[in-house]
Formats: sequence, C-alpha cells, structure tokens
Amino acid sequence: MGTPLAAVPSLENLLSDAHEIAAVWTQPDRPAGRGNRLKMLPIKEFALEKSLAVYQPAKIKTAESLELFKSHKADIAVVVAYGRILPETFLQAFPKGAINVHFSLLPKYRGAAPVNWAIVNGEEKTGITTMKMDAGLDTGDILLQSETKIDQEENAIDLMARLSFEGANLLSKSLKKLDKITPQKQNDEKASYAPVLVKEEGRINWQSRAGTIKNHVRGFQPFPTSFTTFQNKKLTVWKVAEVKGSMFEVQSFEVGEVLQAKGDQLIVACGSETALQLMEIQIEGKRRMNARDFLNGINIQSGVKLG
Repeated sequence: MGTPLAAVPSLENLLSDAHEIAAVWTQPDRPAGRGNRLKMLPIKEFALEKSLAVYQPAKIKTAESLELFKSHKADIAVVVAYGRILPETFLQAFPKGAINVHFSLLPKYRGAAPVNWAIVNGEEKTGITTMKMDAGLDTGDILLQSETKIDQEENAIDLMARLSFEGANLLSKSLKKLDKITPQKQNDEKASYAPVLVKEEGRINWQSRAGTIKNHVRGFQPFPTSFTTFQNKKLTVWKVAEVKGSMFEVQSFEVGEVLQAKGDQLIVACGSETALQLMEIQIEGKRRMNARDFLNGINIQSGVKLG
C-alpha cells in the first residue's frame, strides 16, 4: 500500500526479494497540470509495468473495501506513504498484521511530513523506522531503525529520494528477520509530531534569522515552497545561502530589505542582523531561474523591501 514515488523502491525490493505481491493498493488518480487531466500515480505506474493487480478505492472505511482487502488472503500488509490512516480492521486482516516504513527515527516526527519538518527544524540527522502498525498515529512497536545525517544543503525532495531507497533496504531486512525481531515499544514521552503542511507556512518571515529561513526554504519543498512578495507578485525562493561574517552592516537596514542586487548577488536583510543570499528564485508567471538571470530581467534596487 503506497502512493508517491517514495513508495516505489520498497515495492521494487519486495519483488527482488521474491515475495508474492497479492495486490497493490494506492489512492485514486488525481487531476494534474494545466489541463487538469487525471495523472497516473507513481506506484500504480510501476505496479502495472510489473503486471500486478492494482486497486484504488475512493474510500477505505467501508465494508466493501474491507471485504476486498481481506479477499487478497495475504500474510502481511506493507504500507509505505499510502496517505490514509488504516482502520484497525485492516491492520488485523492478515495473520502477520501490517508493517510500515516511516521516514523518521520514531518516536520523533510522527505524522504526515517527517522529512520536511526535520529539515525545517534544523535537525542534523534523521532516519528510517520499520514498525508494526497499530490504531494510533505512528505509535506501533519498532522493528528496525537506520540513522543517516542530513546534509546542510539537502532539500526535502533530495532527502526523501535518498530515504526512499534506505527505507526499501530496511524493509527487506525487517521482513527477512520478522520472526526473530523483538518489537520495541515507543517511548511516548519523547514523541514529536510532523503535521500536514499548509500553504501559509511557506510565507517567509524576514524577522527570522537567515539560517532559520534557509531551513524553511530547504524543508518546504515541493510544497508549500517558501515565498515572499515583490511588486505585489508572489516570489518563490528555491535556493539560498547564509551570508557569513560582517560583509554588510545589516543593522542599518530593515528586515526584508534588499542589501545588494548586482551580478549574481541578491542579498536580503534578515532578523538578528543576519543576511541571506537568494540564489534561485521564481517570480509569479515566470520560470525558475538563478539570481543573475533574474536580475538581468527585473530591476531591483538596493533598499527595496520584500514581503
């Protein structure tokens, strides 16, 4: 059971490990692009290429969905970013229950967006957890964990891609040793949460330190992205760098004010007398581009305020 591209390596590993896949469940196809046409989800596309049976129930909390689920007569359900909370009846449908690949070191960052929030909060490490699923939100007993460092230039898209392969490998190990692993209960007192991201969280607060804004830019990808405004247009910020040292007398500027706009240097004053270099940006209605190309096409003067 999975939906996004991050779930594909796990399914690929299940096939490589010679498991028999009774069925693949994913969410219904979604409209995408300017034409709003239905787009096939990554896990469905891969499953059909491998001639696997695919099911996409619009609702799972129904008697019909449960009966369909039970009809597969599987030994175990494997869940990787399916995107829906499974009823307890689903978790108890098969002899070995359900196992989940979660993209954090539980009990830290339970919830929908663990990779994004780990970066936003400036974590230096994260990892993968395989767990036996229960009725709670990522509260099941831990099977195995794998830790990894977060590169300081890595955004959530890149980290998610890397973790998807690490998660697939940990899933393989977990299933091979399933009968020998002693599941460990989570310490609820150490739990933290990674809730669903909402659009407004992407709005840049220039009062924050440059390092904090950089983490937001890296973490809020691909959604909601980090954005501000310039000349009443949305300005999406894709890549930034902290300006180190006393290159500018930031204290004499207001936060959000452009310190320099020349060549490939587009630098903005931030809170606590810090500064941020905008390296890749996108003005509303235009393509994403580097600072030099942006400044060649749009006139921004020092002293202009963003946001």
